[in-house]
Amino acid sequence: MTSFVHVQTPATHPGVVRAETVIERVRTARRSEGGARGLAALLLAAIVSSLLVAADRLMSTTEEGGLLVVWAVLWAVAFVAIALFAGTARKLADRLLVAARNSARRRAAARADAEFLAYAKFDPRILRDLQAIATRHEAALATAQR
Repeated sequence: MTSFVHVQTPATHPGVVRAETVIERVRTARRSEGGARGLAALLLAAIVSSLLVAADRLMSTTEEGGLLVVWAVLWAVAFVAIALFAGTARKLADRLLVAARNSARRRAAARADAEFLAYAKFDPRILRDLQAIATRHEAALATAQR
């Protein structure tokens, strides 16, 4: 006697689906932010920590009786610094990221041009095309100056 068992097994695992969803959300969040938020937070933390160190150095000369007042002033300095420098740190982070991206694009373009010219030295067809382009460009400049 032969009997067949048909088991309905899912094609995907629920845990894998959840992990893929989380990974995709993280990727879209990273693409939308561009890294400026993290850099701004890092810059803000550096500014606030330097202010806190300076405030701590100034207040370390007080006696033990005023320790609670010193801590209150230290936290007040921290919160005021965060409030004052948050926008500045964000703008600075945006400008730094734009400058870094532009620099990377310029380096990539220069590298691609160098590779193309190195390849053109060995391929006479490309070299002739480059010479024709240069001749046309010089002729266009000569007619524009007249």
